[in-house]
Amino acid sequence: MTTGKINVSVENIFPLIKKFLYSDHEIFLRELVSNATDATLKLKHLASIGDAKVEYGNPIIEVKIDKEAKKLHLIDQGLGMTADEVEKYINQIAFSGAEEFLEKYKDSAKDSGIIGHFGLGFYSAFMVASKVEIITKSYKDEPAAHWICDGSPEFTLVPHDKTDRGTEIILHIAEDSLEFLEEFKIRELLTKYNKFMPVPIKFGTKKEALPKPDDAPEDYKTEYIEVDNFINNTNPAWTKQPVDLSDEDYKNFYRELYPMQFEEPLFNIHLNVDYPFNLTGILYFPKMSADLQLQKDKIQLYQNQVYVTDNVEGIVPEFLGMLKGVIDSPDIPLNVSRSYLQADGNVKKISNYITRKVADKLKSLFTENREDFEKKWNDIKIVLEYGMLSEPKFYEKAGDFVLYPSVDDKYYTLAELKEAITANQTDKNGKLVVLYTSNKDAQHGYIEIAKEKGYEVLLLDSPIVSHLIQKLESDNENLTFVRVDSDHIDKLIQKEDTQISKLSEDETNKLKTVLEEIVPKTNYSVQLEPMDSSAAPFIITQPEFMRRMKEMSQTGGGGMFGMGNFPEMYNLVVNTNSDLATTILNTDDKSAQESLVKQALDLAKISQGLLKGEELTAFVKRSFELIK
Repeated sequence: MTTGKINVSVENIFPLIKKFLYSDHEIFLRELVSNATDATLKLKHLASIGDAKVEYGNPIIEVKIDKEAKKLHLIDQGLGMTADEVEKYINQIAFSGAEEFLEKYKDSAKDSGIIGHFGLGFYSAFMVASKVEIITKSYKDEPAAHWICDGSPEFTLVPHDKTDRGTEIILHIAEDSLEFLEEFKIRELLTKYNKFMPVPIKFGTKKEALPKPDDAPEDYKTEYIEVDNFINNTNPAWTKQPVDLSDEDYKNFYRELYPMQFEEPLFNIHLNVDYPFNLTGILYFPKMSADLQLQKDKIQLYQNQVYVTDNVEGIVPEFLGMLKGVIDSPDIPLNVSRSYLQADGNVKKISNYITRKVADKLKSLFTENREDFEKKWNDIKIVLEYGMLSEPKFYEKAGDFVLYPSVDDKYYTLAELKEAITANQTDKNGKLVVLYTSNKDAQHGYIEIAKEKGYEVLLLDSPIVSHLIQKLESDNENLTFVRVDSDHIDKLIQKEDTQISKLSEDETNKLKTVLEEIVPKTNYSVQLEPMDSSAAPFIITQPEFMRRMKEMSQTGGGGMFGMGNFPEMYNLVVNTNSDLATTILNTDDKSAQESLVKQALDLAKISQGLLKGEELTAFVKRSFELIK
């Protein structure tokens, strides 16, 4: 029998371990199952190269609860340890690893967002146990050993009569951690952390229906058999080669990852790289909502099939954080703070690789089946537009597959769009003017006027479109985007031929004075323009620059200081060639004149969806009086 003291330089290390990141003390189970997996896979390797003269067989890891005795058992059939190895690995190496980890992170752990806590290892057991035993028999021909420690630096190491290879760890669960004796809790943790571990993990048993015999009577009752319950899939889809997987396999794996998700993913991207780092994974494009925030934290990060976190910030480019799926890499340092992770050169390479791989996949989907890609566009555009704004490497490739849909459901790449509209939508200064709407219904009248002129109108309705078109304009000389309601059509795309006004200069000035006395100055700037006599007499427009800056400031970035709170400003464009303009000018009765202007202004407001509340009620009442 050996008794001894673990060499402790950190005072009271066990209480520290006990409370370390208390909210996360459930990770002890992941650590112990990971150790058992390592011991099993190391044995497999040694047996395969002939260094371990043993039959590897079909080893499993078993987790057992003994509720009455308040014990949790973890049993593996891996390498096992000799008494000397227990002394070396448990009393020296593992402990110094835990000690170093705590010394480094005990003050900062709560703030630095440590990912994974790998390195705490075996001693994390003391987070939940008042006493821990190890009973272990090495694959070498040496006696088994029994190590006992009650959470103080003292330990006992004695021989044991265990005859089968492997290690059993027994946790005497502490009074403040009795939840870890509940079957549902352990099942939940094994499913969360170990669902895809490479060694089968047994936890209890389950009933399985026997097949119905061919000659079964009509009143046959299904018979059940008790079988071992294995909680993990040891060969998840991401560990296989893409050529070995069908579309159905990818969909089934998505359901396995997200059992509560009922919508199918739109498509997936299989990641597989072994140089200059190791990384495998599958990313899925789910249907996107316009809300950029709600989607995040759906990608799961694994290290050698062990779940680590669903916060992949820094590893996955930010714009892809809205995707779902799995990334597995042994090369990501997991027991460090996020700030270190984000500065790590390897991690940056991983992020760049994922960006490139996603762009290549999108290009191939677009090239191979453009029609299908167009159908999916509205469900994925928010991610791609965000990627163009936030990731220069993605922006470089985006021209090959990013689409610009028209109000008539035609889809153009930017190059195709330029070619389609150059002849008709180039203004007198040589600028190519792209007309767009952000809301087909609200801006319907303006769209129709543009279409009558033979102009193409795009439908760009995502919340970040103002930022995107700002970037496109700065990168494409002589290209400008203008929303259809930002001016009257002849001003949006100015050609050489200008309309002549029916009104003289004096009459125009007199009409402007009349209008400015009636139209509220706080929200409207009056413009008099000679237009086609069939055009609307009053049109409300919102200047492109002011509106775009306001939108950009409201969706973060861009814009000018305080623009988000700036009052809405509109132009009231009055067609001097309309009959109504002449009528207003020639009406001597001030009250009648005012009624005409107000009625016309309200009609223009309705076309922009601006007439609401009290003003709308007054308009309806006034309109009924006019038709009495």
